[in-house]
Amino acid sequence: MVDLASGEAWRRLANHHSTKADPSFVPIVEGETLMVRPPNAPPQPLAVPADGIALSADGATLYYCPLSSRHLFSVPTSFLRDRSVPEDQVAAAVADLGEKGASDGLEADAQGRIYAGDYEHDGIRRRLPYGVWETIVHDLRVLWPDTLSVGTDGWLYFTANLLERGARFHGGHDLRKKPYTLFRVKIGGSPVALK
Repeated sequence: MVDLASGEAWRRLANHHSTKADPSFVPIVEGETLMVRPPNAPPQPLAVPADGIALSADGATLYYCPLSSRHLFSVPTSFLRDRSVPEDQVAAAVADLGEKGASDGLEADAQGRIYAGDYEHDGIRRRLPYGVWETIVHDLRVLWPDTLSVGTDGWLYFTANLLERGARFHGGHDLRKKPYTLFRVKIGGSPVALK
């Protein structure tokens, strides 16, 4: 947490399971188990903690997920902002919103929907305000969707960054081919605009 007025910063949920990589998580990307494969060393599990983050339209809820997980979590922002709230109460306020797929980027729109990349299934998923997930993009070109952004024009923009083809996962050999791609899909939504 950062207070933009004072510049003061503090940590919340640093040791909470919701911000850590799921130790049982085994991602399958492009038909293969994704492992960190350094040159001249044994493969290691991909273990990346909290990465995706989005804020609800009213600013009252923070949505987040570890990259190495399929779960979406949320916590009231009031618990994060108020430094007098004990850490155990903040932890008790965390909600596991269930499985969303394996994602890197998250985004929210002003209509109360949450968007998540699904890097195991080459797509983008959307959580409706009443909690149901739907797939809005599935395309073999959407390799590791990330950097989601809702535009004022009613489109969701995202990149295919080909992370799974990077040297880290292939013994030092970078298999990505440039240029990378920026995609968009019409969502009929507008960006979150907090005051």
